[in-house]
This record gives sequence, C-alpha cells and structure tokens, in this order.
Amino acid sequence: MENKVRKVLIVDDEPDIRELLHYNLAADGYEVILAKDGDEALDKAKKNKPDLILLDVMMPKKSGVEVCQLLRSQQQFNDTLIVMLTALNDDGSVIKGLETGADDYVGKPISPKVLLSRLQALFRRQHTASNSPLEIGAIRIDREKYLVTVQGNTITLAKKEFELLFLLAQKPDRVFIRNEMLSQIWGNEVIVGDRTIDVHIRKIRQKLGVDCIKTIKGVGYKFSL
Repeated sequence: MENKVRKVLIVDDEPDIRELLHYNLAADGYEVILAKDGDEALDKAKKNKPDLILLDVMMPKKSGVEVCQLLRSQQQFNDTLIVMLTALNDDGSVIKGLETGADDYVGKPISPKVLLSRLQALFRRQHTASNSPLEIGAIRIDREKYLVTVQGNTITLAKKEFELLFLLAQKPDRVFIRNEMLSQIWGNEVIVGDRTIDVHIRKIRQKLGVDCIKTIKGVGYKFSL
C-alpha cells in the first residue's frame, strides 16, 4: 500500500500553476494528470480514476465547487480525495467547497512544500481510517465486523443504517449533501427519495441514544459530538 504510485489529477485554468504543481508532484513520485477546466476534469477523472484531485475553485465551463459536487454524487469517487485550490480567502467560499465534499483546501499563492505535506497527511489519514475502527467519544464503529458499540454496549443497526453512520462518522464535522449520501449508500441504480435518508437518520439517533448527527437545514447532515 505504501509503495503504490498514487495518481493526482491537477485541475487549473492557469498554465503556470499547472506546470508548477506538475513539476513538484512528479518530482515527489506522483503520477500526474492535467486538466484545464471543469469539463476536462470530469472526463479525465472518469478515465484515470485518480487517488486525489487538486481542484481550482474559479474555472471556465464548470467551477471547482460544481465539479466536486458532481464527483461526490458518483459512487466510483467515494474514496477519491479532493483538495480545493482557491485564491478566494473569504470563509464562505471555503465552507461551500467543504460542504460539497472536499477533503481540504489550499490557498493561493501555493507553496509546493506545504502542499506536499498536506497531501501526505491526507493519504496517511485515509490509510489509517480504512484499516482501523472509528472511535469517537463513546462510540466505536468497526467496519470490518459491522459492529457499533456505545459505552461498550452493542447497538444493532440495519446494513444501510450502519453504512450511513460510517459515512458520516469517518469525516466528523463535514457536511454531506443529500444527493451525495443517496449516491454513496444506495447507488445510482436504486431510486429512493430524501425521505429515506430522514427515516434512517431518525432510527440511527434512536438506537444510539447519543446526539451525534446534526441536521443542516436545506443541505444535509453531519456527524458531530
């Protein structure tokens, strides 16, 4: 796992930034793919299945936020890390990017050294999360055993309830939009409505007995203790 050559898709409409990032990431051992706008980003993401996408916010055709939202609505990109690149330093732009499914953001001008450090930290965190049970407060979630305990007591969840809880809990405080949740848990082949999510969330809350899933009105849900 650690020796795997990871693929990074760099998406930016500025040639100088693409060149700078390409040079530094390739020198650090990454396989690099380049795209100059939102449409090309979606096309190359589907063809190349990158491990991580560096995604500029302000781009022609589709913005980085739009691209992020479209990617997160597709099950094949569940485990793809997305880092937003933004020259916008207002909190609203950052929050909007994170709410649509980005894992992190990096401000411009970009320091290659800082960026590489952030990417390494994201990959380490992803690797640890995929191999270890989640322990958050009194809640322990073991994905391999499909087992949830609260203060040592086993909680019985249906399969979709477990998957929904795990999806939220693996990224605490990140807001998951409804379409993303529907796609990742039920897939694109099954037609279900928003009400399905609400019912499952209500059952999870009742069974856990812990106030850990917050409703973000008009958007979706997040896991927060």
